[in-house]
Amino acid sequence: MRVLRISTAVLLASTAMFGGSAFAQAAAPAGAGAAAKPPQSQEASVTLEDVVVTAQKRSERLSDVPLSITAASAEQLSRQGVTNPAQLEKIVPGFTFTKSAYNAPVYTIRGVGSYDEAIGISPTVSVYVDQVPLPFSRMTQGAALDLERVEVLKGPQGTLFGQNSTGGAVNYIAAKPTEDFRAGADLTVGRFSQADAGGFISGPIANGVTARLALRTEQRGNWQNNYTRSDHLGQRDFTNGRLLVDINPSDRLSFEASVSGWYDKSDTQGKQKIAYSPINPATPFPDSPGFPTFQADLRAYPNAPAHNSRASDWDPGFSLKRDDHFHQLSLRGDYVISDAVTLTSISAYSHLRVRSPSESDGTALPDSAVIIGGFVNSYSQELRLSGQAGDAHVLKWMVGANYEHDHTNDTQFLFLRATNSGLRLPTGIFRWTQVNNLNDQKVDTWAAFASLDYDLTDQLTVQGSIRYTKQDRDFVGCLADSGNGELGAAFGALSALLSRSPTVVPPGGCVTLDPVTNKPTDIETSLNQDNISWRTGLSWKPTSDLMLYANVTKGWKAGSYGTLPAIRPVQAQPVTQESLLAYEAGFKTALLDRTMQITGAVFYYDYTDKQLLGSINLGQPFGTLPALVTVPSSRIRGAEIDATYRPIQGLTLRAAASYVDSTVKGHYVLSDPLPALRPGGFDIGGSSFPNTPMWQTSSDAEYRFDLVPSWGGFVGANLSYRSRTRSFFGGDNNFILPGYALLDLRAGFEREDGNLRVTFWGRNVNDKFYKTFVSRVSDVVYQTTGMPATYGVTLDTKF
Repeated sequence: MRVLRISTAVLLASTAMFGGSAFAQAAAPAGAGAAAKPPQSQEASVTLEDVVVTAQKRSERLSDVPLSITAASAEQLSRQGVTNPAQLEKIVPGFTFTKSAYNAPVYTIRGVGSYDEAIGISPTVSVYVDQVPLPFSRMTQGAALDLERVEVLKGPQGTLFGQNSTGGAVNYIAAKPTEDFRAGADLTVGRFSQADAGGFISGPIANGVTARLALRTEQRGNWQNNYTRSDHLGQRDFTNGRLLVDINPSDRLSFEASVSGWYDKSDTQGKQKIAYSPINPATPFPDSPGFPTFQADLRAYPNAPAHNSRASDWDPGFSLKRDDHFHQLSLRGDYVISDAVTLTSISAYSHLRVRSPSESDGTALPDSAVIIGGFVNSYSQELRLSGQAGDAHVLKWMVGANYEHDHTNDTQFLFLRATNSGLRLPTGIFRWTQVNNLNDQKVDTWAAFASLDYDLTDQLTVQGSIRYTKQDRDFVGCLADSGNGELGAAFGALSALLSRSPTVVPPGGCVTLDPVTNKPTDIETSLNQDNISWRTGLSWKPTSDLMLYANVTKGWKAGSYGTLPAIRPVQAQPVTQESLLAYEAGFKTALLDRTMQITGAVFYYDYTDKQLLGSINLGQPFGTLPALVTVPSSRIRGAEIDATYRPIQGLTLRAAASYVDSTVKGHYVLSDPLPALRPGGFDIGGSSFPNTPMWQTSSDAEYRFDLVPSWGGFVGANLSYRSRTRSFFGGDNNFILPGYALLDLRAGFEREDGNLRVTFWGRNVNDKFYKTFVSRVSDVVYQTTGMPATYGVTLDTKF
């Protein structure tokens, strides 16, 4: 507690040095999009503006919402270089991002996140654009295009934003079509041949019909260098677009149609070998077809140079270029039944197709590589009624239902020559260099929900919400031969021994063995579960500038099937749904004539069957692999604070911090990611969650000033910090992710009307080396690193 008190004091004192607020920035008016504000020195007052949010699916002042929320305008996101959900760490206390071993994005808030390699894994932090869900994390990278603002809700949000939002929800609000003609463009050039360009055009196209088209492309050259040969990696090739059409047939009826999509042909990041650790130390294969001294060569292979974020290595001739694409169609309709009641319908169809390669050993030797291939088709429909009643609208209510159908097809095409790439049988030794992991899931989810806010007095309000969810999940999959016949021959021989009858596995056929017949079979199984999420809370506003609130929330996350290679059907068993009971108390206040705003909260989460990243020993031949595991009992406790101060015209300061203490309760034995280190596994009781730093801070300062008539200048800095954590339960010191601080700088000039802005910027200007993930998928422990220092210039124009 003494550390917490000292750190809080330091944080508040640092508002005199750093700042630039998510809480204080005013949301852009509807249709304004990312229009720039005039230089601060031209504003009449230093008072911090109110922010309007739709966190509870209705427009409210942020200071009136009894939830922990961080909101940021499009201008703030642009100035701080936040162009996708992964970069929200810069502005959202308690938000963390990492990539899995196979490059799937993992978002975590306050230690609540969901790790898995599958394309179709349901996240605990849900992402939306204008309340339209992006139900799987791999769909989210284009969400930040052409915005008005972003709202990040912390804690379980399952009652209003779906059954899987146990960690929180990120709601992007797109810039809307305008009644008059507007257009804008931006161009960025920077280090590593970066060249980003985007723009929008907006206006009326017919009577009662307006539209807005936004496009953006991000291009960059190679930033990684091969440290054993002359080769390079790291190109970015990402293009994103969205068309919005608003149709208003009458004063009571309106429609919002959206067509959006992106494609990504970027390179996946190269890995850094940091240690040799055989995945199958008990009965390893020291050689491999075509490589008679493979393990000796791998052991002797040089590790990556220390503290060099650009150094990497990969298999020559193996392309690491993605071929991923996504599109979504949505339609929202609002009908004002009366002045107090509105009917809303939101329909959406999403399609994602993935071909994402990844090299898993960080060497030029073909120890392990994978191509993740597959698709997701998702359809969702929400229908709700909302309204208000009584004098001064003392009662606000909402009832609704939604349905979602998801079809996910996920195939891992694995290339390996590791210590687990063969079987020793009495009839011979069988080797393989390729295997396929097949995973096909169909998921139907039905839900009904309701919420109620009632003003007991002018100052005291009680809130409540509830959602019933039923989900049916059907799985078909198996471990399969790649088509070259190698795995089929091995498991055909194993099946013949166990079943005492000949077995032939055709090329590409399943090799998972039936537990009764010992014959190859595919796995067909179901996971059908239901739950009730709820939230109740009380808020008190003794003055217009102070709110105190307390909430108790029950949240759930659906279970799922992973992508481990299943020799037996029991190894394909799903993780079941987790539940979280969250207690939170917080405050929001404005001080010093509203030149300072502070928000804070304390929270305690009690977990049952939490889904976490761990390791599972599958036995021979595949050994110990990373996997999603269910921890019976755990808890999180913590606190956060966010302070913004505008002491004089032109100067805005912000400092924010979060403290998250996570612990596994009781005793739970888990396989170690390094099986040779702890062959019998180890008890993770008392351990902190992986990828959950105890401390995170962010601070920002910006000063805006007059240059010449009609022109102003600005300078700013952003400093973010996160303390150390681990990538996995267990392992050695290589699995520690040390703490680090990143400094960004910016400066520039702009017209008073905001129609032209030039920004010179630098990211990670201290060129800090930092690790983002450590894993062991095959015989090598590898790490991925953050980007080195980058710098450039951005030109924004609007007319």
